[in-house]
Amino acid sequence: MTVHEHTVTETEHKKRVDKILSDLLQDHSRSQIQSWIEEAYVKVNGEPVKANQKCLADEKITWEIPETKPLILEPENIPLDIVYEDSDLLVVNKPKGMVVHPSAGHQTGTLVHALLYHCNDLSGINGVERPGIVHRIDMDTSGLLVVAKNDFSHQHLSEQLQEKTLKRTYEAIVHGEIGHETGLIDAPIGRDPKDRQKMGIVENGKSAVTHFRVLEHFPEYTHVECQLGTGRTHQIRVHMQYIGFPIAGDPKYGRRKTLDVHGQALHAKQLAFIHPRTEEWMTFEAAPPAVFTEVLDQIRKKY
Repeated sequence: MTVHEHTVTETEHKKRVDKILSDLLQDHSRSQIQSWIEEAYVKVNGEPVKANQKCLADEKITWEIPETKPLILEPENIPLDIVYEDSDLLVVNKPKGMVVHPSAGHQTGTLVHALLYHCNDLSGINGVERPGIVHRIDMDTSGLLVVAKNDFSHQHLSEQLQEKTLKRTYEAIVHGEIGHETGLIDAPIGRDPKDRQKMGIVENGKSAVTHFRVLEHFPEYTHVECQLGTGRTHQIRVHMQYIGFPIAGDPKYGRRKTLDVHGQALHAKQLAFIHPRTEEWMTFEAAPPAVFTEVLDQIRKKY
């Protein structure tokens, strides 16, 4: 393993070692860095440390990034709502509350575990932890995503994502009444420097574009449709909060007093792409889950 080194600067004087490293290594979470510290992959002046140790200016922090241990995934008989399937791909309507692929804290019960039970011919491009996964949606966001069964399809679909020809349209309920019918949000998204568990609008973030149009106006809420111009982590959730209309029910970016929809009222309702093999333009739609439509009906009746 490669040993990396950093000299503590004056501005980092008396900062925690885990905080310094999480600021330096933005592709790794703070909890991941803390686990490295616990396993002695991180040292200050050649000595193992604790995560809360404060560093002094000019001290040397060295660290190694341990190799990821491959997961051994067991197929799980979890029912799937498959909208479309052929020998190259399948389109799944993911339920609210299901995690797409295994991660810390979610080692079972994911969409990947269900896919492994359903079929044994998933693309290997994203490795053992994410077989067939071309793109993802958040745990508490419901809706459509496409899964590749072979590397040819995976590569083709990934290129469509990069070239923005794979279209993803969402439906959401947001707090506040938007006063116009359409809008475009163009604001860069990156890791929130104040909270590493969140994303935010940051100057050096990655370009992020969201288009939206109003479906229904209400005095306290707006029913909107959002289309992704890019696909950043938590993009719609961060962008709608940024313009002052956070998604109802969102525990991370929303308001404390909100609608009871078991997580954000956000649904990936439409997916459109060119079929990798036939080159046919394909469009799929899925209605929002019952909790979404029931809350929306309650809002309609109230106003």
